[in-house]
Amino acid sequence: MASPSPPGDVAPAQSSSVAAHLQDWGSSSLPPALMATLVTALHARPAKPLPLALFVPPLLFSSYLNLSGYQTGAAGLTAAWSGLYALLALRRRQPLRSKFSARGLVRGSAVGLGVANAAAGGWAYFGGDFQRDAEERTRRNRWGGAGGRVKV
Repeated sequence: MASPSPPGDVAPAQSSSVAAHLQDWGSSSLPPALMATLVTALHARPAKPLPLALFVPPLLFSSYLNLSGYQTGAAGLTAAWSGLYALLALRRRQPLRSKFSARGLVRGSAVGLGVANAAAGGWAYFGGDFQRDAEERTRRNRWGGAGGRVKV
């Protein structure tokens, strides 16, 4: 029989609800970067410049915004561009045989990730707070300004 742990040694409770997972996924900088990588893998060879020029830059910019402290805005940008890519990719029909190739697996992953990013990013955007993001950027003071303000 195991001895009970002392009352002061309590592990912090972790929220494992679906809403918490959606919030964490939607406010992370990794999903848009991963989505941009999959889009690049699909459309770089053979070269299709329109999807590369249309989807990759906004997704990478969304990752940059997130790392810069604009989590709510980055979540909205990720949701919009990932959802748009998933909708447009689902419109293209593929024969059954090509669905079970390496390219089909990457395409399915890109579409699935696009749907997941759209759902999680939308959740984080609609539940986000731009004012809280601004306060967090000021508190963090990443670029060493005078309390987050520029001196003139």
